[in-house]
Amino acid sequence: MGREILPLTLDRLSDLPGACGRCLFWELGPAQAAQVRPGDDAIDAKEGWLTTVLLEWGSPGRVAYVDGVPAGWIGFAPAHLVPRSGAFATSPVSQDAVVLTTAHILPEHRGTGLGRVLVQAAAKDGLRRGVRALEAYGSTRLTLPAAGAAGPVCVLPSDFLRAVGFRTTREHPTSPRLRLDLRTVLRWRSEVEQAVERLFAPVRGLGAPAPVGAAHRDDPTAL
Repeated sequence: MGREILPLTLDRLSDLPGACGRCLFWELGPAQAAQVRPGDDAIDAKEGWLTTVLLEWGSPGRVAYVDGVPAGWIGFAPAHLVPRSGAFATSPVSQDAVVLTTAHILPEHRGTGLGRVLVQAAAKDGLRRGVRALEAYGSTRLTLPAAGAAGPVCVLPSDFLRAVGFRTTREHPTSPRLRLDLRTVLRWRSEVEQAVERLFAPVRGLGAPAPVGAAHRDDPTAL
């Protein structure tokens, strides 16, 4: 089973699962979103937003493909490009962070680790851009979706965010703000690679194995 994680672009907008390709929850403030009619107007608004973000900041997400078929996606962008971010009681996000807005994995691919892979891809992109952290508004009312569960939700469950490494930075009964420090992610990666290096060091003289970590570095989704 081959996985591929690619940047969200206009050409890939139609590959977003469910209603994500025309959802404007994050892209517009509540008052603006109420004025957009469902259907073609919503699609046009989504494409307009994505075009603006691509020109100003770059791709605001990653789309996951399994054997060439869309399997899920994750969205992230600076707070000023996601107006809904300012509507939460725990806003604003920290100045050194970008907002992890939402993610969705198709039911048949849940439980395979794809959600964690997408978060890792977002973290890797943030590190490349010099971002220090990802922050997200979680929902305490939602739980991790099971296979076969209903369609996507716009706010990620807090328990999912904690499961992939986020920590609460501002408490709230329904919408806490959570943070993933990318310096910690980078340090964790270094420590893991060093531990693997030490593990294989005693057997280096027994043959000529490939350098430890080579496959890891070739994986575009790995941290």
